[in-house]
Amino acid sequence: MADLSWLSDNQWAAMDTVMPVNQPGPGRNDDRQVISGITHVVTMGCR
Repeated sequence: MADLSWLSDNQWAAMDTVMPVNQPGPGRNDDRQVISGITHVVTMGCR
């Protein structure tokens, strides 16, 4: 299930360049998975 993604490799490569790095605070989760989850909720809706 970890390989599921709403973003293609090309789309993620374009977004990866603008993702923040070395930010203070708690450790980051997998950015690609988080963005895919947001995309899923926006496109499919949420009850």
